[in-house]
Amino acid sequence: MTKRPLRSARWFDTDDLRGFGHRSRLMQMGYSLDDWNGRPVIAIVNTWSDINPCHAHFRARIEDVKRGVLQAGGFPLELPAISLSENFVKPTTMLYRNLLAMETEELLRSHPIDGAVLMGGCDKTTPGLILGAISMDLPAIFMPAGPMLRGNLRGEVLGSGSDAWKYWDERRAGTIGDEEWQAVEAGIARSYGHCMTMGTASTMTAIAEAMGLTLPGASSIPAADANHIRMASESGRRIVEMVNEDLRPTAILSRNAFENAIAVAMAMGCSTNAVIHLIAMARRAGHDVGLDDFEAASRRVPVIANVRPSGDHYLMEDFYYAGGLRALMNRLRGFLHADTITVSGRSLAESYANAEVFKDDVIRPLDNPVSSEPAMAVLYGNLAPDGCVMKPSAADPRLLKHAGPALVFDSYAELKQGIDDPDLDVTADTVLVMRGAGPQGGPGMPEWGMLPIPKKLLKMGVRDLLRISDARMSGTSYGACVLHVSPEAHVGGPLALVKTGDVIEVDVASRRIDMRVSQDELDSRRAALPATQPRFGRGYGWMFSRHIMQAHEGCDFDFLQTGFGPAPGEPAIL
Repeated sequence: MTKRPLRSARWFDTDDLRGFGHRSRLMQMGYSLDDWNGRPVIAIVNTWSDINPCHAHFRARIEDVKRGVLQAGGFPLELPAISLSENFVKPTTMLYRNLLAMETEELLRSHPIDGAVLMGGCDKTTPGLILGAISMDLPAIFMPAGPMLRGNLRGEVLGSGSDAWKYWDERRAGTIGDEEWQAVEAGIARSYGHCMTMGTASTMTAIAEAMGLTLPGASSIPAADANHIRMASESGRRIVEMVNEDLRPTAILSRNAFENAIAVAMAMGCSTNAVIHLIAMARRAGHDVGLDDFEAASRRVPVIANVRPSGDHYLMEDFYYAGGLRALMNRLRGFLHADTITVSGRSLAESYANAEVFKDDVIRPLDNPVSSEPAMAVLYGNLAPDGCVMKPSAADPRLLKHAGPALVFDSYAELKQGIDDPDLDVTADTVLVMRGAGPQGGPGMPEWGMLPIPKKLLKMGVRDLLRISDARMSGTSYGACVLHVSPEAHVGGPLALVKTGDVIEVDVASRRIDMRVSQDELDSRRAALPATQPRFGRGYGWMFSRHIMQAHEGCDFDFLQTGFGPAPGEPAIL
């Protein structure tokens, strides 16, 4: 097979004034001809920043990746990208996922790049980087940040996010005081790395591995483990080989690869955010994956990763010691397309061959799942004609078939102001509804979907309640939360028509969600809806509000879902 010419040669190998300019400016930075001449140029897209604790170690890891690139004969160049720290960005990093995707694509397109290492892990960085890499379609490998170490509270294990919700409710209920709350605050996140619960970060890095975009076993390694350093260097070595082999995302990301990712997500007890990101990534790659694919998988694939919040005790560090994702996939092999290719150049089956489970209570046998309920359920009905999602494995079973009167909040601010009112008209049968938090309404579909339980009920011992919104929720969250109601209220979806007192019925077994309101009454309410106002008047938000798609479509921009690769659309270099 004829070796494909290096793309970077178009910058560096031409005997003209432009080539002179490119070479002389590299020399300006202290490089010599031997540093780049004939070598694949590898972009290391780094989402490090001073305000992203999940990626705090990337400042060091960049050197580990560069070392691997150099060892394999490549020329590494670090290209910083927007960091998207889940903990700090408001109103939500989801508003900027597509910005990172566009930035990644354009960084690779506009620079003399032959292949890329994508450094991410905090929630939206994984799908953002991968979306951009799919669209550009240069050889690319994803290097996951890895989960942080277990949290600790006076000898008890703490899980990021999940235990924060739990202890916050206890503090609101008056069962713990300031001293214990401050101990939680100080002990819940003890190292760099992303959430060590089965939140969105761990879900998405596992999905990246299941799709074939990471080295085998890479997604499970804790950020603070020395194996993570070795994995970073190996990622650098492997990307050089991938450029020489011309192994691109479109050769890896078949429909079967996405079906593998969905199956693994279900077995992991995944974050509901996986639905939106996987749909977007699949459609970027030309595959029409939708909610029904998740529903079909959820009915077949049991939850076997006993990791919080679906699990009862363990965290990602335990999952790694128990064998990690390779062991889970080996146990799950009957549900996987084993012949899909990975960035290693070998099949997925080869990546998990001979992987052992070392602790069956962490990675359960198929006949002893973590929950009798699925990781995900997709519900349809007159409240969500385009679908919505729920995580039954993390909900109180009594609420999986439930009907009750709605208590409606029109915004997160209204909810926050009223939820702890001691005179709030609410019982354990009430269905909390919050709207105006979808892709357009949020804006950006923030993680507001784990609506707080009213203080009045917390003091009565209630710890779960049926809650419905067009928002998302953190993957570390739990409870009977119905999310991603589509179409959202802001664009006139049926959620906009619900009134306090309307009876809402959810039947997870039947996959139904309905409000018991006549069609004539709904038509009358729709006619009375006020016109919605644009959320932005300028800038990126202006573009976002005009082009963002709904949750069941992956929340991608409508102008980004088709077309990929540097040719034929890539302009000539002048």
